Amino acid sequence: MSDQKIALITAGGSGMGADAARKLAADGFKVAILSSSGKGEKLAEELGVIGFTGSNLVEADLKAFVDKVMDTYGRIDVLVNSAGHGPKGDILEISDDDWHLGMDYYLMNVIRPSRLVAPIMAKQGGGTVINISTFAVFEPDPMFPTSGVFRAGLAAFSKLFSDKFAASNVRMNNVLPGFIDSLPEKEDRRERIPMGRYGKADEVSALISYLASDAAAYVTGQNIRIDGGLTRAV
Repeated sequence: MSDQKIALITAGGSGMGADAARKLAADGFKVAILSSSGKGEKLAEELGVIGFTGSNLVEADLKAFVDKVMDTYGRIDVLVNSAGHGPKGDILEISDDDWHLGMDYYLMNVIRPSRLVAPIMAKQGGGTVINISTFAVFEPDPMFPTSGVFRAGLAAFSKLFSDKFAASNVRMNNVLPGFIDSLPEKEDRRERIPMGRYGKADEVSALISYLASDAAAYVTGQNIRIDGGLTRAV
């Protein structure tokens, strides 16, 4: 079996997830991309890797994706959890159904695939899970209510996961992007950023690449901001 490392990216058909897939492929990883839109399969074809059309909100799709990768490569070294865009609105006007949907988008999107890959990583002697989260984890922003609430929960989950699996050399870290150029720029948002510009998707991918590398082998349970100074550590 090849020593080449295997990286899975969920919600990887566009945006920061797709850029992370391109970066890891360029770094020499064998990449597998899950996307509900079909864009992941198109990107995978471009990169010459595995693409799978399915939703990170559906446990059966995630299991089929992981099974396909294991049947093909027999190991999983990196899991990058990206996400779509969950419900927004006034916090007292968001319906119960939309709060539950927000939990699926921003918390269960990590818990479900992590349940599948963590035992695999532990058995093979190590691995790392990297979650694309948000700048609004600890300083919530009313523009992104469900994201801020459930990704605050993700920060707690990541600490618990890291403690549980550290002895097995399985790590989990969260990347906290600010406003990134994978989405259209808005002047009012740019003006909030001390550096005066949106971040670049490839800057986020460079951080993901580092966390996926052996150079980050002692980094776990961390929430790492990449937001141009938009938020500040308390």
